[in-house]
Amino acid sequence: MAKYSTGGLGGDSGGACELCGAEDATLRTETVAGATLEVCGSCAKHSDRASSGSGPGGGRSGGPSGGHSSGGSGRKDERKRRKRAARNIAKLRDAQDVETGFEEGTDYQDDPLPYLVRGYGGIVEEARQEAGLRTDELAEELGVDEEDLVAVEQGRAARASVGGSTVEALEEYFDVELIED
Repeated sequence: MAKYSTGGLGGDSGGACELCGAEDATLRTETVAGATLEVCGSCAKHSDRASSGSGPGGGRSGGPSGGHSSGGSGRKDERKRRKRAARNIAKLRDAQDVETGFEEGTDYQDDPLPYLVRGYGGIVEEARQEAGLRTDELAEELGVDEEDLVAVEQGRAARASVGGSTVEALEEYFDVELIED
C-alpha cells in the first residue's frame, strides 16, 4: 500500500519510497503533485519535472534543497502549469454549475424547497395513481411543470430544483404530508 508524505514531520522516510513504499530502492528527492517526496526510480516518472517533459525520470539527488537548472525555462514551465491548473479549475466550476441545474440570475430564495419526508416520491406517485391521473393531467390540474412532478415522484426534487410551491400544491391536492416538520 502506498505511503504518503507527512510533509517532513517525521524527518526521515525510513528508507522507503513515499509513493509505493519500496524499501530496497535507491531514493531521490522529487516533487510530485507539488509535494517534495523521497521516491524510488520507478516512481520518479510521476515527478512534476518528468511530466513537464524535462527528461525521463531525471530526478535530482540529495536533499530537498537540490539545485535548479539555470535560466528562465523553469519559471516558464511553472507559469504554464499554473495556467493549465487555472483552466482545469474553471472547467470544474463550469461543470458543477451545469450539474446543479442553477441558472445564473435566477433567485431560488423566492421558492425554496423545504425538507421532505423520507419516501416522498412514492407517496406522491401512489396518491396520483389512486386518483387515476397521469402525470401530465396532474401537472395541468396543479399548474406546475410535468418535469417537476416527475422529479418529485422519482425522489430527485432537490437535484431538479423543484420549488417548494410545487410540493405544497401536491400536499394540499392529495392531503398528504410531504414536508418534514
